[in-house]
Amino acid sequence: MTFGFDVVVVGGGHAGAEAAAAAARCSARTLLLTHRLDTLGEMSCNPAIGGVGKGHLVREVDALDGIMARAADAAGIHFKVLNRSKGPAVRGPRAQADRRLYREAVRGLLQATPHLSIREATVEGLERGRDGGIDAVLTADGARISCGAVVVTAGTFLRGEIHLGPERHPAGRHGDPASVGLALSLAGLGLPVRRLKTGTPPRLDGRTIDWAAVEAQPGDDPAEPLSWLTDRITTPQLSCGITATTPRTHAIIRANLDRAPIHSGQIQGPGPRYCPSIEDKVVRFAERQRHQIFLEPEGLDDPTVYPNGISTSLPRDVQDAVIASIPGLEHARILRHGYAIEYDHLDPRALRASLEVRDVPRLFLAGQVNGTTGYEEAAAQGLLAGVNAAHRASGSTEPRLLLRTQAYAGVLVDDLTTQGVSEPYRMLTARAEHRLRLRADNAHLRLTDIGIAWGCVGQERAARHGAFAGAVATALARARAEVATPAALAAAGLPINQDGIPRSLLEIIALPAAATPALETAFPWLRDLPPGVRAQLEAEALYAPYLSRQASEFAALEREERLPIPDQIDFAAIAGLSTEMRQRLEAARPATLGSAGRVPGVTPAALVALAGHLRRAGAPAR
Repeated sequence: MTFGFDVVVVGGGHAGAEAAAAAARCSARTLLLTHRLDTLGEMSCNPAIGGVGKGHLVREVDALDGIMARAADAAGIHFKVLNRSKGPAVRGPRAQADRRLYREAVRGLLQATPHLSIREATVEGLERGRDGGIDAVLTADGARISCGAVVVTAGTFLRGEIHLGPERHPAGRHGDPASVGLALSLAGLGLPVRRLKTGTPPRLDGRTIDWAAVEAQPGDDPAEPLSWLTDRITTPQLSCGITATTPRTHAIIRANLDRAPIHSGQIQGPGPRYCPSIEDKVVRFAERQRHQIFLEPEGLDDPTVYPNGISTSLPRDVQDAVIASIPGLEHARILRHGYAIEYDHLDPRALRASLEVRDVPRLFLAGQVNGTTGYEEAAAQGLLAGVNAAHRASGSTEPRLLLRTQAYAGVLVDDLTTQGVSEPYRMLTARAEHRLRLRADNAHLRLTDIGIAWGCVGQERAARHGAFAGAVATALARARAEVATPAALAAAGLPINQDGIPRSLLEIIALPAAATPALETAFPWLRDLPPGVRAQLEAEALYAPYLSRQASEFAALEREERLPIPDQIDFAAIAGLSTEMRQRLEAARPATLGSAGRVPGVTPAALVALAGHLRRAGAPAR
């Protein structure tokens, strides 16, 4: 059997859902293949979307009209903005979701997307054409599906193996088989394959938890939606709980480290540094007497509770003892024991910045298959891969890229494709050197116009964005133009230093003494601003002095980031490059001069030589 599509997306997780939806929004005839329709949009690990760093990615996916934030808003049962007491640049919007409602929301959004078909099938192989690119996918039931581009979003399924104490068996996640045929097919393309490991905690029966013995953690009231298109949250909200491990917990774990797969040598792949298992925490932070655990309900009508903070692959009997040693969980029943999963991933340095495999045209990879961890990192990659696959299938060879200076998603892709991974990659605000500009609250102002140009933003979002962006621009222009003297401000009740220097409203808003009632007395039009516009004005005022000083540096970085390095460049022919520098650049094959500067070991002198060569060759800015 042969079917023809512009884009075929393999995998129905967070990366696959965004890739399929994005490609279809670009008007590509798209087919999403998933091994089980009922697990489309499954939250395989924790039941939450967003957080510090990750929340930025969710808002960026939303700004490009992705579906993750809208699904989380429809399914969210506990919303919280992390780091709310800190500046807007590091705040992390987060929503804990009802697992069933989230799956239903994702499926509903996908089914409502024009140009998108969804089928249940297991992909066993990829077929190469005469030019070495991918022309078709092959399924286990014998179908050959021809296509213009393929996006593989295999998650942890590629030769996945679950470890629970000494027990081990092939699986992509609990209850689902591993993908062996597709893994062998990818390896057969000559791609660099590595192993990584991740894990999950035991699931608890919330009806057996002593909630009175743990600290209650209510969500924000009112709840702040993740999507810019969501006006308010209507799903009932639940409270979470906080407890912690004890010295007894740690003693139980230390006594059984020889039975832990990650310490016994049973698992070879490295795990995530920033989300370690509880056995890792006990070893690495031996001085700590307690590790916090967040008790997160998994649904409105589901008694299952996710104990966030105690991921483990210890044997079942040890997990039983560990849980019983934690305050509030002494009598808690384990519904499903935690486990680790080891799986194949591809070295992301084999990818272009468009997420297309450099040596296999029309093959794109997104999500954990590229060495990342987390739903949000997967979704961001999926959206970018879907957009690029759609344009590639239409015959375009011009990549649709986000730079580090434009988005956290740009930081993510640049880090992956330039530096690769030695452990599962997680987005952190510290990775973004331009985080004062790349805030979660202004993602739509930064990216929606780009998405409109790419063709992946629908009419509803485009219209609302245009009106809002215009209102913000008008308010900022007025705030910069309106000036008041210290005497006039003092008369309005603002205790400004009486130095005789007139100040613009934008400068005044950023002052600690700028109390709201007095400020609105001096500038009455502020009262009429919509809350969202007012928030943008205040955030811009807060960071304006810093961003102003960085403006010239930022412009130079933009030019550097956009100076492309041709695919066919011969680094050996560039005068001034040492043999070591040529080897490092040849191995990384960076897409731009900015990316070349982040290749480990490349020196400033080598960048000067490379920049000179590119400018003499007349490389156009992208």
